[in-house]
Amino acid sequence: MTQSQYQNLKTTEYQNLTENELQALIEKAEKALKTKQANKRKEVIAQIKELAASIDVAVEIYEGDKRSARKGVKVPVKYRHPQDSEKTWTGRGVTPKWMQTLIDAGHDRSEFEV
Repeated sequence: MTQSQYQNLKTTEYQNLTENELQALIEKAEKALKTKQANKRKEVIAQIKELAASIDVAVEIYEGDKRSARKGVKVPVKYRHPQDSEKTWTGRGVTPKWMQTLIDAGHDRSEFEV
């Protein structure tokens, strides 16, 4: 399909669709895109392995999906501010200013454990 055909399709047909129909169309398009990308990836990996085999080289390709499995994992709160319960910290990363201020004032971190 040419660029002008896409433009004509956008201005005429898409404007007549309901929000639900547009959302369904977007979801179908995203699914089709992911399928095409996965197939393309498989083809490229097969070509790489074939080229490597043609010069007697073994190639091992690792998928990068393992890191994304941890993304978005919520860590439970480990510390809470004594006067302001909205201020919390999981104990990971940089110590928040409220915690550092209390530690500098002579408090022990264990006093604020949940």
